[in-house]
Amino acid sequence: MAEDLKDLIRCIPDFPKKGVVFRDITTLLKAGPRFIKVVNALSNECEKRRPDVIVAVESRGFVLGGAVSYRLGLPLVPARKPGKLPAKTAKQEYELEYGKDAIEMHVDSIQPGQRVVILDDLLATGGTALAAARLVEKLKGKVVGMLFLIELEFLKGRQRLKDYDVVSLVKYESE
Repeated sequence: MAEDLKDLIRCIPDFPKKGVVFRDITTLLKAGPRFIKVVNALSNECEKRRPDVIVAVESRGFVLGGAVSYRLGLPLVPARKPGKLPAKTAKQEYELEYGKDAIEMHVDSIQPGQRVVILDDLLATGGTALAAARLVEKLKGKVVGMLFLIELEFLKGRQRLKDYDVVSLVKYESE
């Protein structure tokens, strides 16, 4: 399946900055039946972990997380950039290559003991996913899996997530 999907993921060189190859999933999203296969594959992986809740990471993770949540009939919790959620939030900062960023979730979005799958489109350095996991744990949830459409293996994000069950459908070994 992975090779079948690679031809639907557009690679855009020098975006958002020179030297970076952006993996654009909009071409996959508009591929109807093949997008359904992606949603089904992610849903199957999600279901194996028996979650109570799916946490989807901003912003392309919302597209995938929403589809999987709908298919499995599970609650969807958004993990967003600071200042985007209207009620009381919990915040987790994480390191970027040059500086810091953060994500937030509503404090009442995860109940103590709930089993959580974190879903995003891309695993790069692992900073965002690790921040999402720490945020879930801060809210007393249990991360039972992390699912990604794409993994950039050369950035070694999986190593930062060694304490978690990580699955990715498509892997790129080099830029």
